[in-house]
Amino acid sequence: MRSGVRADGARAAARVAVLLPCYNEEAAIADTIAGFRQALPDAVIYVYDNNSRDGTVAVARAAGAVVRTERIQGKGAVVRRMFADIDADVYVMADGDATYDAASAPAMVDRLLDEQLDMVVGTRVGDAAAAYRRGHRLGNSLLTGMLTRLFGRSFSDILSGYRVFSRRFVKSFPVLSVGFEIETEISVHALELKMPLGEVETRYSARPAGSVSKLSTYGDGWRILRTIATLYRIERPLWFFGGAGVLLALLAVVLALPLAVTYAHTGLVPRLPTAVLVTGLMILAALCGFAGLILDTVVRGRREVRRLAYLAHAAPGRAPGDGA
Repeated sequence: MRSGVRADGARAAARVAVLLPCYNEEAAIADTIAGFRQALPDAVIYVYDNNSRDGTVAVARAAGAVVRTERIQGKGAVVRRMFADIDADVYVMADGDATYDAASAPAMVDRLLDEQLDMVVGTRVGDAAAAYRRGHRLGNSLLTGMLTRLFGRSFSDILSGYRVFSRRFVKSFPVLSVGFEIETEISVHALELKMPLGEVETRYSARPAGSVSKLSTYGDGWRILRTIATLYRIERPLWFFGGAGVLLALLAVVLALPLAVTYAHTGLVPRLPTAVLVTGLMILAALCGFAGLILDTVVRGRREVRRLAYLAHAAPGRAPGDGA
């Protein structure tokens, strides 16, 4: 059983940074900052504004947060800047819309430190329709199934924006996403490197009055489907391109069967264009197979490089060179 005294001591010794990416969150950012300051009084709270057109920056400064700006639009761009700029032992990331329960942060940090995990996901628990849209539930289920199929394990809430990270996760993560698909990329990075992970259930609430969601059910749904296809192509190129090659080869065989029957009876190939098409399809099928084999080797090499970058940093809660 974990000791509460030990957890508090480990948390006090660790440098904790709260990261809040924001875009037009004037109505909610003050409450968000106050919640995390109460939950983690020793943490430094950073607000990264992403070209807000309202008073988000002024309100965040008045609430006592360290405010910085990222000009490239998109949550992924903000996360990339935050992870590059901030130096800490533990990183708590949440949205600035006051929907996530700041009171859950100490338990998430304690679990990360006590069990030496690299990421703890705040699994959202809430029944309010305004808080958790049906379209996003469906997208969450699709992504969860896809990642389980790809990596053999997944999370209960892939799209949660409430997460706690170790330093070695943050400093080994090459952020490539620009928009809200950043949560999926974060999950893939952790699963791809087989990092030790955990989940903690957290209350999820509707936005406060005056705060407007930046998400679009249909737009984000399309983005999720595109992310799933991209994930499959990048992480399993042999299956992706090999499957395409098999389909092309089957199509070629179906088209070639009548030609073969005619040739067997007459010794002639009366439909030359079809024969040329069959030949082209078989060539494409072979190329797809070779492309899958080559890219599978590339993916393996890339994964090894990421793993080495990850291992260059000490585990959370342990000083460099500490073998205890």
